[in-house]
Amino acid sequence: METIQINDNIRLTCIGMTKLKTTSLGIYIHRPLRAEEASYNALLPLVLKRGSKLCPDQESAAKYLDGLYGATMGASVLKRGEDQIIYFDAETISDSYAPEGEKLLRALIKLLMSVVFDPFTENGAFSEKYTEQEKINACDRIDAFVNDKRQYASQRCQQETARGTDFAVMHYGDKDRIKSISAKALYEHYSSIITSSVIDIYICGAYDSEEAAKAVRAYTDSLSFTKAEIPRTEMIERTEQGVHEVTERMDVAQGKLAVGFLTNTPALSDDIYALAVFNSLFGAGAHSKLFNNVREKLSLAYYASSQLEKLKGIITVNAGIEFANFDKAYNETLAQLEEIRNGNISEHEFEASKIFILNLCNSYYDDQRALVSYYVSARIAGSDDTLEDYIEKIGRVSVEDVVRVSKKIQLDTVYFLTGKGEA
Repeated sequence: METIQINDNIRLTCIGMTKLKTTSLGIYIHRPLRAEEASYNALLPLVLKRGSKLCPDQESAAKYLDGLYGATMGASVLKRGEDQIIYFDAETISDSYAPEGEKLLRALIKLLMSVVFDPFTENGAFSEKYTEQEKINACDRIDAFVNDKRQYASQRCQQETARGTDFAVMHYGDKDRIKSISAKALYEHYSSIITSSVIDIYICGAYDSEEAAKAVRAYTDSLSFTKAEIPRTEMIERTEQGVHEVTERMDVAQGKLAVGFLTNTPALSDDIYALAVFNSLFGAGAHSKLFNNVREKLSLAYYASSQLEKLKGIITVNAGIEFANFDKAYNETLAQLEEIRNGNISEHEFEASKIFILNLCNSYYDDQRALVSYYVSARIAGSDDTLEDYIEKIGRVSVEDVVRVSKKIQLDTVYFLTGKGEA
C-alpha cells in the first residue's frame, strides 16, 4: 500500500491487487454529520454525478464510460460514526488488459476529478433541472429506507441510543429540507466545502502511482485549500441508570424489536477485537446465540441479529417478531447476553464466531470495494491496523477476553415498532 499526500487536505492511497482484472477508484469527501448540512451533503453527490465540464450530461458520461470498455461510476453518501461521507466510485478493466494499450485508469481519474472539482453549472449555480430531478430521487431514497422496516427500526434504535448527539442525524437527510434546497444554495454549499474538507482518494488494483497523482494534481493544484481534519466521533458514555423505552406505531404486520446497548469500549482500545468477537458470538451470524436460541430453538423471531457501531460504542439487536412475543423475545435477548457474561460459551460457538470474522476479512482480498471500505473505516477511526494486523489480532482473542468486554456492556434503549391497533 502506497500513500501520496497531494496537499494538506487530499491524500491518495494506492492498494495493489493484481489477482483481479479490474481497477477501482473511490473519492471520499469527509464532512461532520450535522443536521444543518446533512441534507445538502446527501443531495450533492446525486447532482454532481449528473454532469461535469468534461461530460455535461448523463448521455455523454455513459459514452465516456463505454469508451473505457464498460467502466462504471456511482455516487452516494454514507455514514461512519459522525462522519458523513460524500463518495464517488468507479471501476474499469486494468490497463494491462486494454486491447490497444489505453491508459484507462488515467481516463477514469479524469472523469471522477471533473465530476468532483469541475462540475457542470449554469449562471453560477448547478443546473436547475438536474437539481430538481435529484431532489425527487433523494426523497425517494429516504422513502425506500423508511419502507424497509427492518432497516428503519435498526436506524431508529441507533438514533434513540445516540440521543443528544449528532450520530442521531439521518445521513440521507430530511425530506422537507431537501425539498427547500435551491440549485444556487446547493452550489454555494459545494463551493464552501470542496476546499475545506479532507478528501481521500483510493485506487485498488493495478496502478502507476506517480501517473495517478499527476492526474489528481491536474484538477487540484490551481485551487486554494483550507486545512481540515477528519470528523471525529466520541463514544457514548452514560452514568444515569434506567432504560430508555420507545414505542412507535405504523401499519405493519410484523413487530420490530430493537435493543440498543452501550459497549463502553473505545474504538482504539485493545479490547475492540474482543468486542468484535463478542458481537459475532452474540448475534452476527447463523452461528450466534441470538440466531440459535431466539430464532431457531424458541421460535420467538423471524430473524434475530446484532450489529456493532464501534466508533459510537453501540450494539443494536434487531428482531422481527409477532407482536405478542415482545416480552419473551426481549427477555431471551438479555438472557443470551447473560450466558456470555457467565462464560457459557462452547468451543464450537467461540471458534465459529472467530472464523466468521476471519472469513469475512479474507473475502476482502477478492473484493476491491470491500478492501477499500476497510481502510476508509480504519482511517476514520484513527487506526493504523492493516487488514493483516486486524486478522492477526482477532486470532489472538480468548474466551476470557470476550467475557470481560461483555461485562462492560450496558443496556440503554428498547425500541419497538408495532401495529397501529396493537395494545
